[in-house]
Amino acid sequence: MSELYIGLMSGTSLDGVDGVLADFAAGQMRVLHHCSAPLPPDLRAELLALNSTGTDELHRAALAGNALARSYAEVVQRLLAATRTAPGSVRAIGAHGQTVRHRPREFDRTGYTLQLNQPALLAELCGIDVVADFRSRDVAAGGQGAPLVPPFHHAFFGQTDAALAVLNIGGISNVTLLNPASDTPVLGFDCGPGNALMDGWCYRHTGQPYDDAGQWAAGGQIDTALLAMLLSEPFFGQPPPKSTGRDLFNATWLAQHLLRFEALSPQDVQATVTELTALSCAQALHTMAPTCHTLVVCGGGALNTYLLQRLAHHLPGCQVQSSEVRGLPPLQVEATAFAWLARQACLRHTASLPKVTGAQGARILGAIYPA
Repeated sequence: MSELYIGLMSGTSLDGVDGVLADFAAGQMRVLHHCSAPLPPDLRAELLALNSTGTDELHRAALAGNALARSYAEVVQRLLAATRTAPGSVRAIGAHGQTVRHRPREFDRTGYTLQLNQPALLAELCGIDVVADFRSRDVAAGGQGAPLVPPFHHAFFGQTDAALAVLNIGGISNVTLLNPASDTPVLGFDCGPGNALMDGWCYRHTGQPYDDAGQWAAGGQIDTALLAMLLSEPFFGQPPPKSTGRDLFNATWLAQHLLRFEALSPQDVQATVTELTALSCAQALHTMAPTCHTLVVCGGGALNTYLLQRLAHHLPGCQVQSSEVRGLPPLQVEATAFAWLARQACLRHTASLPKVTGAQGARILGAIYPA
């Protein structure tokens, strides 16, 4: 049976689709090719709008799922063409979809998580089995359904006897704590906002989709009063297991806190929001892994030089390094994780950790759509 899998990821940052063709032969994980493509501007705007209540949501969400599947298929075709791989040689595609609502354990005690996608269309377009809907089984089992990547972080980065942490900074930040000497060798949880607030504020005031290398934030002044107010959000003080998303950390949430700070310049707000991401992640490590000496950073936030400097400032006893040092570039980690999750589903292996999500037990994640 083929050990080639494709992983696709379009994260909370809404900056585009990342895809990898990964080979898992002989028990190894090797990325054969990576490519990315920006989301069409109208699709990006619609996905962002669907994070909030609006008119005719069911119709709009269905069409957005179709459009997203076509964007996914385009990345798949590019991966296949670049590696001269036939569709029949790929065992499955892992396609996470686009999270637009994440409310586990709320309302009726089960809650829900919603990722827009059209995996049946993706299977039809690509001629390859598709694995999707990775979160909902864990939610059904009483879990948060997130984060999903700690088991993969353990499989890829946890190959030494040393303890380390893996911090993924996408739209939301999540951390995985790997400690082979502990009774709980793998822990993970969402820390809070990642790029979502920074990118949104940057786009609003500069027209740029993100703050390149954090240069705009680096030129501003951190406002300690605003930072303290932002950090008073109860989520930061909650113990794991916990997860979050744009349902909480969004432009409205930020605007509510800025009402008392109208005199601040947009650049100073950017500096403060960047500090919020760095400090909330650092505080999570101080609380849950005070003796951790190595932090591996992945996701788009790993390309924000200023953000990494602020992380290092708040973690003076910890070496902060890009995941590239460990053999997997930052923009490939999550896509590779979904290739791995697709493989777990195809092999009927569990891929959730109850200690991470709070579910009643480990579960097989993902629904398979045959080609």
